[in-house]
Amino acid sequence: MNTTITDVFFDLDHTLWDFDKNSEMAFDRIFKSRFPEIKIQEFIVKYAPINQECWKLYQHDKITHLELRYNRLKFSFDALNFKISDQDINQISEDYIEFLTDNNHLFDGAIEVLEYLKPKYKLHIITNGFANVQDKKISNASLSGYFDTITNSELAGVKKPNSIIFDYALNVAKASKANSIMIGDCLDADVNGALNAGLDAIFFNDKKVQAPENIKQVNHLLELKKYL
Repeated sequence: MNTTITDVFFDLDHTLWDFDKNSEMAFDRIFKSRFPEIKIQEFIVKYAPINQECWKLYQHDKITHLELRYNRLKFSFDALNFKISDQDINQISEDYIEFLTDNNHLFDGAIEVLEYLKPKYKLHIITNGFANVQDKKISNASLSGYFDTITNSELAGVKKPNSIIFDYALNVAKASKANSIMIGDCLDADVNGALNAGLDAIFFNDKKVQAPENIKQVNHLLELKKYL
């Protein structure tokens, strides 16, 4: 146990909640029903990096929530050379948000590490996701009982990496920067965002991408026991 840390803040998507797996299952359900000619793996190969780029733009307020939801689908279908109407794109977007939270796969070790941390620290979530969707994910995946507070970007009015969301979350949690640590999968939003706001941070690097040597990182959630 790290005796200087009292409060541990987690990102949700791609850190605890397995967004890629759950997302693929939601699209598979939609396409089998409405567009059986679309091969799910071919779509995901195009969609995953496009979605990531759209989220980066959204995090830095370069596009709106509605543009994020439309663009990530439109650009993916364009990349597949698949002709589809705006009406169909908007319907897929609605169905996707509805179906996404029906799937609740977590990263390996998520529950075990939360069970390990819960008696030792106050646990919290800071997420850029949309409030109603994130609340459903947390509830349906039986995560609610582990967390004292949940801060989303809609409540804070800004998104990670903006330091204001970290200040907001700390205030809600009644936690101090010196005694808090952030854990997340995004170097920009979670790690650098937290460090620039004055918190310590751990990079959840499950994809084993290159990261600065001075940043604490783990490749599996259970490795957090080395630090906490």
